[in-house]
Amino acid sequence: MSTQDNNSESRNTFQAAPEESLTDSQAASVVRDIAEVPAIEVITTAAVHLMSAAAVKCGLAAGPDAEELKDLDEARKLITALAGFVTAAAPEIGSQHAGPLRDGLRSLQLAFREASEFPDAPGKGPGEKFTGAVN
Repeated sequence: MSTQDNNSESRNTFQAAPEESLTDSQAASVVRDIAEVPAIEVITTAAVHLMSAAAVKCGLAAGPDAEELKDLDEARKLITALAGFVTAAAPEIGSQHAGPLRDGLRSLQLAFREASEFPDAPGKGPGEKFTGAVN
């Protein structure tokens, strides 16, 4: 059984991106709009999306189905990606913006440790190769 066969049942089907159905003038307008967005906003928005997804996967979602949405394997991947992203972006975005992102990351790392049945050794948790051990 190939990897593709294993993933075919869980794979999402996405509709075509909205840009594909735009006229040339509409597409040019979208590109102009994107060009006007400051890099710091794009970076922080991406980080917040990673944080939100990781929080849900750690079981921190609001609502009665939070435990059903919990998936620590997925949370580990998201937190590690976030840690690398924040670590790489911090020198570019400055401490004013990086500080809150680091705080959110640390909170997620601690939430992951708390949600884990068998917590990782210090320095071995998600993203800790980028951030150092989190206590």
